Amino acid sequence: MNKKSIDYILLFAVLTLLVIGITMIFSASSIRGEELFNDSYYFLKKQILFAVIGLIAMLIAANVDYHFFKRHAKLILLLSIILLVLVLIPGLGKKVGGSRRWLGIGSLGGQPSEVAKLALVIYIAQFYTRKNSLIKNFKKGILPILIVSGIMFLLILVEPDLGTAALLLALIFTMLFANGAKIWHLLGMLAVSIPGIFWAIFREPYRKERFLAFLDPWSDPLDSGYHIIQSLLALGSGGLFGVGLGNSHQKFLYLPEPGTDFIFAIIGEELGFLATLLVLLLYLVIAWKGLKISYNTTDRFGSILAMGITVMIVLQAMLNIAVVTASVPITGITLPFISYGGSSLVLFLFSVGILLNISKNQA
Repeated sequence: MNKKSIDYILLFAVLTLLVIGITMIFSASSIRGEELFNDSYYFLKKQILFAVIGLIAMLIAANVDYHFFKRHAKLILLLSIILLVLVLIPGLGKKVGGSRRWLGIGSLGGQPSEVAKLALVIYIAQFYTRKNSLIKNFKKGILPILIVSGIMFLLILVEPDLGTAALLLALIFTMLFANGAKIWHLLGMLAVSIPGIFWAIFREPYRKERFLAFLDPWSDPLDSGYHIIQSLLALGSGGLFGVGLGNSHQKFLYLPEPGTDFIFAIIGEELGFLATLLVLLLYLVIAWKGLKISYNTTDRFGSILAMGITVMIVLQAMLNIAVVTASVPITGITLPFISYGGSSLVLFLFSVGILLNISKNQA
């Protein structure tokens, strides 16, 4: 393979989003930090630490031959499934906000579901490097992927985390489509998964309430529709240039998670429509460069892996922004590189490191 320089445009887009995220986390979470920990810098300091760890992880991934992941794809997948099981065990998994998604000791830990997304992308890339000719064969080329992803889906759903579980399905569907799966097989997946998602929504009262609030938030503006309305108010009140950095009104406990799930709304309120447009453009740059890397890489494993990582990042960004703009029901999905959160940030930066590695080792 010919050694090339890394893709600096991709790196610039990611680092710009990271800087925007750190800046907005301080602005959006300072009130909450003061209220919960008597320290307005609490979330800022932790996010900077997460960013440093993530950048080190990105640097390592950018300099370790990405074929390492091909050789150990099955082991990585197995470990990720074990972590998803462990997080469900009381005493090991930490319950936060009614969901058992965290695994760790004290303040140290992370969400195994974040690892699971990357592990599945690596496994699919390795699987279709070996068996691409079977992609048209449902039993040998599709079913094994559906079984593995189905196990992950159910484990994440039990946490419960329907948003990440649904994202996992969308990621699998997109990767199968991009690898040339038959349209009838994909339509069959949709025919099964869509009713399954609605079943998961309506079997839990809080999910049903969220879904109905999404359809008509103004029918219950002080309860089930409150958060959606507050998010739209934040975006609308920002106008073209925003009310000014640090001057958000909605972050004063009107939005439930101003530094995580709804940080895009705070960006729109404080910095305006132009800032939200910049964020969208940066994600489009990541999509463009990531898919270009995938297209230009003649090594099949590298090509599928680059495509999968790009789709993983962009799909999650689209879903978060769709929630904030009331385009889909509230899911609890974070905004890549911007939202507060250690495991998410570190895993996304590590994934970008792999993408940069593939870009500089294009054949």
